[in-house]
Amino acid sequence: LAAGSIFAAKDGFVSLFDGKSLDNWDGDPKFWSVKDGAITGITTKENPTRGNTFIIYTGKEKFYDFELHVDFKILGGNSGIQYRSFKKPGNHDGWRIGGYQADFESGDRYSGICYGEGFRGILSLRGQKTTLSLNDKGKLQKKAETFGDTKEIGKAIKKKQWNSYRIVAKGFHFTQYINDVKTTELIDNDEKSRRADGLLALQLHAGPPMNVQFKNIRVKHLK
Repeated sequence: LAAGSIFAAKDGFVSLFDGKSLDNWDGDPKFWSVKDGAITGITTKENPTRGNTFIIYTGKEKFYDFELHVDFKILGGNSGIQYRSFKKPGNHDGWRIGGYQADFESGDRYSGICYGEGFRGILSLRGQKTTLSLNDKGKLQKKAETFGDTKEIGKAIKKKQWNSYRIVAKGFHFTQYINDVKTTELIDNDEKSRRADGLLALQLHAGPPMNVQFKNIRVKHLK
């Protein structure tokens, strides 16, 4: 195992969360804790977050090409799994992250999309395979091909229950699945902005009170 991987590997996967503590994870303790064996983020009316905040994996795993599995459950609001991401520049509390995000929410529209948090906005919608490139003037272009109906794909996502997210990143080709149903696919040919590696983090979204949980966080590095 790579240095810093303190949990056992199985079938090539390394566990990034021990189910008991926030060892190797860094987030604002006002919002993040471990409850019922899961990393849990909670905001309330009395304890809101000003801006999106994240809990960041700080172990020594490096995230280049990988397959990531995460179980999640959300009660209200919007969240996501950041990968190949970065700390935002400027003066802030240290828990502000940008980059690729495997999005999910308590609603019906965004779960499964690939979103660029502080990073070009929506990158690929649910049911679409999107190729990003720059035109002759250096502006971002999106070419989208539809492979599935967004509403039908959305039926695979269980409300207020545990779901499984799978993210495969190989080169600049990213594919996301929820409950083994492909939700979106992204090919990033934007050589100016695309990222070959970066941080892993979990999101707690600003706005109405919400509760989000994560467990069974495992990664396999691809050659």
